[in-house]
Amino acid sequence: KTFKTKLQIRMQALFSLLLLFSLISSALSLYFHIQEKEEKCFIEEIPTETPVIGAYKIQIFDKNQQTWTEADPHIGMHVTITGPDRKVIQSRDLKTEGRFSFTSNYPGEHSICLKSTTDQWFAGIKLRVHLDIQSGEHAVNYDEVATKEKLTDMQLRMRKLLEHVEQINKEQDYQRLREERFRYTSESTNARVLWWSLGQVIIVLVIGFLQMRHLKSFFEAKKLV
Repeated sequence: KTFKTKLQIRMQALFSLLLLFSLISSALSLYFHIQEKEEKCFIEEIPTETPVIGAYKIQIFDKNQQTWTEADPHIGMHVTITGPDRKVIQSRDLKTEGRFSFTSNYPGEHSICLKSTTDQWFAGIKLRVHLDIQSGEHAVNYDEVATKEKLTDMQLRMRKLLEHVEQINKEQDYQRLREERFRYTSESTNARVLWWSLGQVIIVLVIGFLQMRHLKSFFEAKKLV
């Protein structure tokens, strides 16, 4: 009975851990419209050493058919990825449909910007871009990993579990870093507010002293005192 109770507790803990990871894992899938040479940026908060994969597809609006169709091969996309240190991680021209990937070196906000590289012949057209960004466990193709490394079903599950736990640790480290930054910002703001308040008090006292001195000089000049 005791063994069954411990096993149930462990299974519940494992389930809670996986549920937590599923909540913090990042996955973004959407589409948006842009004009020629227009740039659209997205911000992803990513822990350190986290793989990120993005896939996109461009469509063009056909006025004759009044529907969105496959874009011409001459229409491409320029992708620029910037890290939290404002350094460019990746900047490259891609085709009408493509993929990009990178691994974060530092935790924080990563900027992913996409800009159409259409020719002048296509000026004025509206483009629809389908974008899918996956990070963490979503960026890993475990079927390819199992085939490449010849893993059994049990080994693959253990691999997933270990990487899940590792990713949770990275996310916790990132949250602690954010908390430290927020605490530093709050303390710095409170200190500035305190010094500003003291400065206002000092200014009021100085002005009051000068006014009293001026009034005293005025009354003495008028021989009222």
